[in-house]
Amino acid sequence: MNPLVSVRSTLLLIMAGWMCFAPDRLCAAMANVSNIQPRFDTRGQILDAHDGCLEYFTGTGRFYLYGTRYGNTSGFGNSNRYVCYCSPDLNEWTFHGEMLSNAPARTYYRPYVKFNRSTGKYVMWYNADNQYGVAVADNPGGPFTIINPNVPVKNSSGGVGDMGLFVDDDGTAYLAYTSGLSGDFSVTVEPIPHHQICVEKLTPDYLSSTLQASAFVAGNCEGPSMFKRGGVYYLLFDNTCAFCGGGSGARVYTAAAPLGPFTYRGNINLQAASAVGLPSPWTSPGTGRTNCIIAAQQTHVATLPTPASGMVYLWMGDRWGSTPDGIKGHDFQFWSSPLQFDTNGMIQQLTWDHQWQLNVGSGTNAVVPCH
Repeated sequence: MNPLVSVRSTLLLIMAGWMCFAPDRLCAAMANVSNIQPRFDTRGQILDAHDGCLEYFTGTGRFYLYGTRYGNTSGFGNSNRYVCYCSPDLNEWTFHGEMLSNAPARTYYRPYVKFNRSTGKYVMWYNADNQYGVAVADNPGGPFTIINPNVPVKNSSGGVGDMGLFVDDDGTAYLAYTSGLSGDFSVTVEPIPHHQICVEKLTPDYLSSTLQASAFVAGNCEGPSMFKRGGVYYLLFDNTCAFCGGGSGARVYTAAAPLGPFTYRGNINLQAASAVGLPSPWTSPGTGRTNCIIAAQQTHVATLPTPASGMVYLWMGDRWGSTPDGIKGHDFQFWSSPLQFDTNGMIQQLTWDHQWQLNVGSGTNAVVPCH
């Protein structure tokens, strides 16, 4: 190579680095997402964070993955713990340890975290022994302190199950959750009287519920996730899946208001011939489906800002029983490439991507190492 060209290239790279870390510049950070290779942390260990969420918190310059650590267990015992991993670019992951500093012996699932702009606190909602708990922290990496281990919600009869958190543009938070874990399991047409999905408005501090809730949307379902795009509220979930290997679908409902009413639009994680109709087809409680595009159970739809594409939405699902070594904590988690929407706002069918890339540079000090 011409030495002058080499020097010029080096100078350009240095200048690009200075520009990237300037406070008013967007930094380019390319995420290389693989669904066929395990994700490792900086210790060389496989990420063990399931049935949780991926969040980007404005001002931190970092992504945070929250989940349940299962290790080499069945997942049904009281050894489950909530953990967090931090990344500047979705490539390098730093383990932040256990999230609950005062956790009693219970069976923990489904940790979800949102930042409250009014209080300046990071708030975690979680499920422990079919009750919702809430914990807070000053930093996204925790540790979180339990404020209330049994938060009342409107539809708690028969116990509560999976859930997800959503924060609207005005800072109001909502809990999308599964209500009523018992009931007549022989009912196969709506209204199905168990594992019913609804949405509930939280108090301004996110620490409790206002007990103002939507109508039940559907039954025999779990794994709800909610987001907003273009003024439309999206609520995704599907049939119950107790660590099922075949996975569960992803029904799409939309509404003009966060508490509905919600309208069924289709199922984006079923083979095309089976994607229309509700339910399509009925499955026995806890068994998931056999005709999924992605053999995974939905855990979250991540809403992430990007410099080139604006806000993108990633569908995330746990592929239970997928790891070759049989260790539940090593089960793969599928992350879709950014969801695509048609002109009517309907999400297009999911596709299996072995690997894909995304520019996740996100503004001020975008690439900030985790410590």
